[in-house]
Amino acid sequence: MPATIASPPLTARPLRCRSCGAEHAAAPIAICEECLGPLDPVYEAGRPLPDRDTIAARAPSLWRYKEWLPFDGDPMWSLDTGFTPLVDAPALARRFGVARVWVKNDTVSHPSLSFKDRVVAAAINAAAAFGLDTIGCASTGNLANAVAAHAARAGLKAWIFVPDELEAGKVIGTSVYGARLVRVRGTYDDVNRLCAQVADRFGWGIANVNLRSYYGEGSKTVAYEIAEQLGWRLPTAVVAPMAGGSLLSKLKKGFGEFLDAGLVRGQAPRLYGTQAAGCAPIVRLVERGGDAIEPEVPKTICRSLAIGNPADGVFAARAMRETGGWAAAVSDPELVEGIRFLAEDTGVFAETAGGVTAAGAVALARAGRFQPQDEVVLCITGHGLKTVEAVQGAIPAAPVIAPRLREVTTLVEEERTWPSR
Repeated sequence: MPATIASPPLTARPLRCRSCGAEHAAAPIAICEECLGPLDPVYEAGRPLPDRDTIAARAPSLWRYKEWLPFDGDPMWSLDTGFTPLVDAPALARRFGVARVWVKNDTVSHPSLSFKDRVVAAAINAAAAFGLDTIGCASTGNLANAVAAHAARAGLKAWIFVPDELEAGKVIGTSVYGARLVRVRGTYDDVNRLCAQVADRFGWGIANVNLRSYYGEGSKTVAYEIAEQLGWRLPTAVVAPMAGGSLLSKLKKGFGEFLDAGLVRGQAPRLYGTQAAGCAPIVRLVERGGDAIEPEVPKTICRSLAIGNPADGVFAARAMRETGGWAAAVSDPELVEGIRFLAEDTGVFAETAGGVTAAGAVALARAGRFQPQDEVVLCITGHGLKTVEAVQGAIPAAPVIAPRLREVTTLVEEERTWPSR
């Protein structure tokens, strides 16, 4: 019998400060001890990289791009996450007045129906690399669902901390996995500060705190998938929601990495970020042209984006400016309408963050931010079943009839007189 060759153990990459360049060994840390700047994984410039054919032959998950993710060796957990559909949306193209629109549909992400599955897939493998048996997070909902689901599959303990007024669907969608869910009186920013203390006190792997350097890299896979699914070329514009701001900055990084590797045609797309007007510190930073976030107290039904002091807000604003993009904020009624027209135009039912993205794209189009020849991708990041409360009052009630054909006939005749939306 031939000898079995064991796979190399999973190890995390070392870290470098984004601000001062200080080097750090691989560890569950996210802040530079020299200058308090954020830490990023280090990728060797001359490392072997796969070509298009090699990537395309791999399993349809985010790990098909493993050379751009912050580990050496093979991942242990969440091997089936990622590679969500890119949906052609001609009705949205007409609505925005552009040549093409696609929806990057992470409402069907496995296993918890949001793009947070991507970052948790990275975080849980970082926990494995560091030998941690407990993971957790501070969350406005989607991350809570994802950490609980991924931890359950990996057999790890999970402690989830959320603001106490979270939507019922997200509370149930976390508790069902057996995680220890703790509701905290206060805003997300209060919860996040508590989790920083929890990470220090108990040594747990808190996905978006001490594992953040590795966690955030999962967001880049949205950019990789868009490029591959468009036939190894880039769109001209991408619109995404902003909570902490990491997705925008990682989209820029991901597109840039594929351009540097010679895998794609085209130029880096313009990046546009959207927020709810009741919590839009990054949008307002872009609009005033500043270089520091002014924290806000959230007042919006879009709880998934309600981060008043976003950790990556400055970097998201920089990504938009450097790519020639912009930002837009929309009201709560506008985001509800965005949920509705996105569903009617594309068959994609999004949570409130998706409504913000869709309505924000309309606002950007009306402001002349798109050109007729543009090819636009909307990043829709979570399923509408998580936030059904947002649209309950905006959807017409269904008629109740007796089981008689004449009553259906009456409804059909009435419908002919209704104005089209």
